[in-house]
Amino acid sequence: RVAQRLAFGLLYACMIMVALPVLLIVVLMVVKGLGGLNLDLFLRGSQALLPSIIGTICLVTLTGVICAPLGIAAAVYLSEYARKGPLVRLVRLSIVNLAGVPSVVYGLFGLALFVMLMKFGRSLVAGSATLALLVLPLVVSASEEALRQVPQRLRDASMGLGATRWQTVRRVVLPNALPGIITGLILAISRAAGETAPILFTAAFFSLTDPYPNSVFDPVLALPYQLFVMSTEMPDVPIENKWATALVLVVVVLGLNLGAIIYRARLRRRHRW
Repeated sequence: RVAQRLAFGLLYACMIMVALPVLLIVVLMVVKGLGGLNLDLFLRGSQALLPSIIGTICLVTLTGVICAPLGIAAAVYLSEYARKGPLVRLVRLSIVNLAGVPSVVYGLFGLALFVMLMKFGRSLVAGSATLALLVLPLVVSASEEALRQVPQRLRDASMGLGATRWQTVRRVVLPNALPGIITGLILAISRAAGETAPILFTAAFFSLTDPYPNSVFDPVLALPYQLFVMSTEMPDVPIENKWATALVLVVVVLGLNLGAIIYRARLRRRHRW
């Protein structure tokens, strides 16, 4: 009992050490940024936030559209079809290593591949494809783990009733693993929405004549890049505007996550085993 209490005490201490700085940062942003929030900040001037909010949502949405099918398909293959062996272990090791690559490296890779080689230019699709590559290892790992959590008895029952392996995966395994898969997508969206380095080279501008993208091949304004420019290259911008921009970015990310979490909760109530 003493060892158990000590272990739980250490876990609670670690939780507080992680949660307290995050809470302090959020409180600091609210205190310093709330005074800078006004209608002019969102709609008027070269630093208007509304186009950047829309651009950020477009980037994140297209990133999810690109990475979700690829990540889920790779996870299904690794979990349901791939035979254990050196090649599969190498693929999993590569996925783990790719998850630790700095985001600026992905930005340079996206610049070389999508902007220059494929001639997309600095555009919404180039930035989203780069962000999709950035978060793809996270989606694959989370989706594969969610597929593993589906009980084997469900697969056996489906196969015993005469279903093929693909029918079992599509109608039994994937619906039950979907809440866990969406959890991985939520984490991926959170990371993609706050990244600056990848879109710095591939998609984002600080100011555009037409601030709203009309197609996937148009450049976009994005909150992370706007906050970066305001903080590093524009000393004349009021400090409360910078804090307000950071606060809006956090609220946008939390809003996107909240929508995904609500959808995941509905799926969990529907699929219980």
